[in-house]
Order: sequence, then C-alpha cells, then structure tokens
Amino acid sequence: MERSEVKALLVQKAEENYKKFNDKLIPGVKNTLGVRMAGLKEIAKLLSGDNYEEYFKELDTAADFYYEEIMIQALTIGMIKVSTEERLKYIAAFVPKIDNWAVCDSFCAGLKFTKKNKEAVWDFIQPYLKDKREYYVRFGVVMLMDYFIDEEHIQTDLELLENIKHEGYYVKMAVAWAVSVCFVKFPHMTKRFFEKKTNSLDDFTYNKAIQKIRESYRASKEDKEYLNQLKRKKAVPN
Repeated sequence: MERSEVKALLVQKAEENYKKFNDKLIPGVKNTLGVRMAGLKEIAKLLSGDNYEEYFKELDTAADFYYEEIMIQALTIGMIKVSTEERLKYIAAFVPKIDNWAVCDSFCAGLKFTKKNKEAVWDFIQPYLKDKREYYVRFGVVMLMDYFIDEEHIQTDLELLENIKHEGYYVKMAVAWAVSVCFVKFPHMTKRFFEKKTNSLDDFTYNKAIQKIRESYRASKEDKEYLNQLKRKKAVPN
C-alpha cells in the first residue's frame, strides 16, 4: 500500500470534532487529522498485510506528515508477521520518531509479541531506561510497565524505576504510573519501596505515584489512607 492510499483512507475517516478533542489531549502535536484509534487500527491492519515496507520508506523521506501517519506506522510494526529480530530492528528505527506520549504509549501497547519473547525484549529495553532522551526513556518505562511487572521482574522493576534520573515531565509521569501499577499488582513489596528512607525517587515522581494509587479503584481504602501519610512535604523556604 502506498502512502497516498493511506493518506486517502485517513482523510476519509477524519472528524473535525475529534481532532479538536485529540489536540487538547496531546499538547504541542501539530498536523493532525482527527482519526479515532479504531480507524487507525483498521488501516494499520490493512497495511500490515500489504507492502508496508514501501509505506515506511516513503514516510522516512517525507518532508512533513500527519500525526496519524506516524501512528499508523507504530501500530503496523506491532501487527506485521516477522521474526523477533526483524521486529526489534523496526522498533529501534521507529523510537526516534516518538515525540509525544500518545504515539509512545500506543506503540508499546501494540507490541504484544513481547509476551512470547520476554527475555529478548527485556534485554532490548535496558539501554532505553538509561538514555538521556525523554521519549527514549518513556518508551523503556512504558514497555516495562506493560509487559514486565510480574513475579520474576518486580524487584528489579522497582530498582530500575528508582534509578531513572531524568527531568523530563513525560518520563516522571511514566515512572509514577509504572510504580502505581507495581503497587496494584504487588502491594506489599511496593509499600516497602515507599517506606524505605533511602528511596531516591524525586519528590514529584514519588508523590505522583502515590496520587495515582489513591486514584485507583484497585487499591484498598486502608492502603490509600496509609500512603497519603507517606507523601513528602514540600520544603518551605526560609
């Protein structure tokens, strides 16, 4: 499928009201059409069974493009039938294109091949967790959160999340979100994580994680009240 065909399908599915709604959700993103996720997945599914490589090449050399065109590529990478090694190459080539939370999180959510290739993907995401670029780190954190908060990885997860030192807002929010999921799945271990005096999460991320847990319907009232007492007080200037 050529890029012109993909663009034509996107234009057909575009909704002005949805564009206005979506633009508010993703600050700073420009050149949007307003296509709902269901429509994007429908197009990506068509593309994944066609000549997706041609579309990827055309998009790589394009001077400008719609937000939805990048989202289509993100979703397609998760759908194509290729080897794990080849898919990881596509993923590595795509990560530099991520410049907003929506593409990042949708991309990660679609990489369900991870469930059957956990060891390879675990090794693959480690450098991203240590990167200096905001969306590289967010990609690593969201992948960890989506696929690796389990019995085998939980202790390492908490250590990795605590050791992420990045000032980017979208990194901090992702780390807080991931820690909150750790609590929902492994409350006793994550509670000890919050309690330890040596916890080196910055105050914003630490408190934001507690806030997210307190907003979750999956945490008990007692846990929410207890965690609220652990929130860090902001230093008052002299």
